[in-house]
Amino acid sequence: MIINPVLRGFNPDPSMIRVGDDYYIATSTFEWFPGVQIHHSKDLVNWRVLTHPLNRVSQLDLRGNPSSGGIWAPALSYHNGIFYLLYTDVKARRSTFKDLHNYMVTATTIEGPWSEPIYLHSRGFDPFLFHDDDGRKWVLNMRWDFRKGYNRFAGIELQEYSVEQEKLVGPVEIISKGSTLGVTEGPQLLKRNGYYYMLLAEGGTGYNHAATMARSRKIEGPYELDPNYPMLTTINHPEHPLQKAGHGALVETQNGEWYMAHICARPLPERRLSPLGRETAIQRVEWTEDGWLRISGGGILPLLEVPAPDLPLHPWPESPEKDDFDGGKLGIDFQTLRIPAEESWLSLKERPGYLRLLGQESLFSWNRQSMVARRLQHFRAEAETCVEFEPKTFNQMAGLVCYSDEADHFYLRISHDDNLGKHVQVVVSRSGGYDEPEGAVIGIEGWERCYLKAVFDYDSLQFQCSSDGQAWSNVGPQLDMGQLSDDYEGKLGFAGTLVGMCVQDLDGTRVAADFDYFRYTEEN
Repeated sequence: MIINPVLRGFNPDPSMIRVGDDYYIATSTFEWFPGVQIHHSKDLVNWRVLTHPLNRVSQLDLRGNPSSGGIWAPALSYHNGIFYLLYTDVKARRSTFKDLHNYMVTATTIEGPWSEPIYLHSRGFDPFLFHDDDGRKWVLNMRWDFRKGYNRFAGIELQEYSVEQEKLVGPVEIISKGSTLGVTEGPQLLKRNGYYYMLLAEGGTGYNHAATMARSRKIEGPYELDPNYPMLTTINHPEHPLQKAGHGALVETQNGEWYMAHICARPLPERRLSPLGRETAIQRVEWTEDGWLRISGGGILPLLEVPAPDLPLHPWPESPEKDDFDGGKLGIDFQTLRIPAEESWLSLKERPGYLRLLGQESLFSWNRQSMVARRLQHFRAEAETCVEFEPKTFNQMAGLVCYSDEADHFYLRISHDDNLGKHVQVVVSRSGGYDEPEGAVIGIEGWERCYLKAVFDYDSLQFQCSSDGQAWSNVGPQLDMGQLSDDYEGKLGFAGTLVGMCVQDLDGTRVAADFDYFRYTEEN
């Protein structure tokens, strides 16, 4: 069986393809570097993180990008021995305007190296590349319209792409305005039995999210909507364990079976908040006699357990819980915030067996933070590290962070204060408001090493510290994990929670902190 979600933790906007016996899903990474996360499977049941293709600043410069900007909805495709990846880099997103740019990179193998980007356009987002059977290539995307009195989501547009000229050519046409659900975006196109089928994301990527389908005999339309739309949604079903279902991508197996990857989110019990972020699930789908797509077994609700395809099971080795930083590069589950993991601020060589981070800007910065983090993927989990750090002023800090964005995060930090000396303290940012909860501090003067732990239990987060990694003391109160949901108190964010290590030096002296290990454990 396929157990959903298949990609747990912050892994939204799946773009799924099959190449021979291999399946790949690309997901959005927003402000986290390197850009785009590609997952690999041979059976649609077992998945592993394989690569991050946008690993150079020349491909993706995220400095100054807003939180939940950056990479939106990558689109992966393959044709005649070449992998294509289209992506949007969002530079501004909170006003009437959307400052964004769409690009294409290519590679002959999925693990790269991937090419320098080819600029496409800046009219809208969610670009998708369709390879027609006559050899022509077409780019689809949603169009953004900022004008007063106009629908911001102005429809799905189509333009031809010239491989020879490496640019878009010919007229730009609006080929669909979607259904009455509105917020039409995320187009995916396939051709089957003489029809062009367009799979759309609609309703917005929150609790009204849905997947709908339209079809046409001609690529430019007109497109007729599935009369029984949507084909997938959890609208009007707040009790369902997989909310926000929509934004699908289709694949046909070697044996002619069809599956759809889609966004989902698992809310906290009795709360419509999802601190793990938007995840990816997979459904088995079937074509009806009249040529429309339906979830196998009927209905429009996503299933938690889905019959696996008729393929040999292919499990991957389990990822180790503990990273001792003995290798020459960061583990693939780690990402950095907006900037590459460069030796100017990060080293696994200066002190072998340790991750050394040099302090840079604050947790509120959109530019140069020294942070290495991984996705929180489970409601019940522990994250632990051990750090050697000798701050001299209150401007120097290092520790364990649970991070949604600059507005909402929890930080168990080591610092120095004229009154407290060296100490461990919990600090909180709630909707952009900085706070130091009263009593959430422990003096650690004389400690050479400090062990830090975050204990997650659905709604609650409890920070702990220890001098020896054996006897642990709680630091501060239990914190509300609902605050790290991307829609907390009306917030319109898109990323999930990451947990990791960070250092700040607001004096500008780039003080170093040495992290001995990082451990992430799922708790039953």
